[in-house]
Amino acid sequence: MNKILTRLLSNDFPRNRVLAVILIGLLLALAFAPFLFPGVKALNVAAKVLVFVVLVASFDLLLGYTGIVSFAHTMFFGIGAYGIAIATTRLGATWEALAVGLLCSLALSFVLSLAVGLFSLRVKAIFFAMITLAVASAFQTLASQLSEFTGGEDGLTFKVPELLSPSMEFFEQPFMGVSIDGRLLCYYLLFVLALVLVLSLLRIVNSPFGRVLQAIRENEFRAEAIGYRVVVYRTTSSILSALFATVAGAMLALWLRYNGPDTSLSFEIMIDVLLIVVIGGMGTIYGAAIGAALFLVAQSYLQDLLRLGSEAAASLPWLAALLSPDRWLLWLGLLFVLSVYYFPTGVVGRLRAVSVKG
Repeated sequence: MNKILTRLLSNDFPRNRVLAVILIGLLLALAFAPFLFPGVKALNVAAKVLVFVVLVASFDLLLGYTGIVSFAHTMFFGIGAYGIAIATTRLGATWEALAVGLLCSLALSFVLSLAVGLFSLRVKAIFFAMITLAVASAFQTLASQLSEFTGGEDGLTFKVPELLSPSMEFFEQPFMGVSIDGRLLCYYLLFVLALVLVLSLLRIVNSPFGRVLQAIRENEFRAEAIGYRVVVYRTTSSILSALFATVAGAMLALWLRYNGPDTSLSFEIMIDVLLIVVIGGMGTIYGAAIGAALFLVAQSYLQDLLRLGSEAAASLPWLAALLSPDRWLLWLGLLFVLSVYYFPTGVVGRLRAVSVKG
């Protein structure tokens, strides 16, 4: 059993009992989310967590492990989502259309990430980050203007194969209060994809290739001096990161059965990804999972909690006003500041540091 876990986790164990319990709890919560947390909203949050775990982990490969700051990551996320949306709109709701859309979006992401990766060798640090921001903004504008293909600002609403459709019911009677239908199958398809992709990223970062990326992050000149071709490693990291983000975008489109500029290309998504990386812990794939779950649950349910608090504090007008659901962004920002203050290296970094001291 230990050998199997070692192979699955690429010998990258949590190294902290509390962290291990949190990760196991998160895995079980996502695996049984449709049965543990009934309701459309809860299922949507769980599916979004699965998508963002892959997206954030792919960005962390670029930022946390290679030391490249890029704001163009959502561009590849959007390419994956638009690939699925355009293909199914043009070719119909078939598995072949999904395959064509995914393959075409992966090919486009490969070409663009190769160009961006090579360009990063000439422009360093903050200048490169600003250029990638401009590229991402230009791509979002392009997606809005090419309405013939992308649907413009309205986006594209499409159908998925019948097997993944909510209308497809496998059993007449619900199981544990949950309808066993195509929507549930779609969720578990995302769950399996997310699990496989995260384990693949763990294998990459713990391979000799991943160790070289970390050496480049720590000291690029020293890594080059001992014989590593920094150009090749940085470019390969950019490409891999983009391809994983593309698959995450395809997962989002498959779940929503809709895609538009604000859904997958918005700069707000890039900000969310950065916040999740900081909360979970930079340079840790596990941090992407924990950070995504914490952030998205807080983002989705903070307003509901504030509403309950505001109603409970109705006798104190000033407190009720402070706990107003309209001020949820203020409280979300406060929670983020507190998390950075108490967990400067992220949740995973702090727990592992405590384990080392102990």
